[in-house]
Amino acid sequence: MKNEYIPIDKELCPYEFSIQIGVELFRIEVLYNDVGDFFSVSLYREEEALVLGEKLVYGVPLFADMYTQAFPAPTIVPLDESGEENTVTYDNLGDSVFLVVDNQ
Repeated sequence: MKNEYIPIDKELCPYEFSIQIGVELFRIEVLYNDVGDFFSVSLYREEEALVLGEKLVYGVPLFADMYTQAFPAPTIVPLDESGEENTVTYDNLGDSVFLVVDNQ
């Protein structure tokens, strides 16, 4: 089964979009810190902020350390499936590193 990706348009940062994850609709806000060269995301359900400013860290599932029933069931992980990258940067996000959705 081919993995799903959450598309990130880094040229639009800061921006937000709505996305269905599992069976629920969420809003994700994407920010970029050019001084530290990192991205962060915030997760909202309706107007409720569930997570604010979580840094994208390569290979680390988003929202994992704060998981409760309020968060989406699928795991979302910044990965390069070719195995060539090991960090998330402005240059590689959306080119070789993607937010991979694991629905299992």
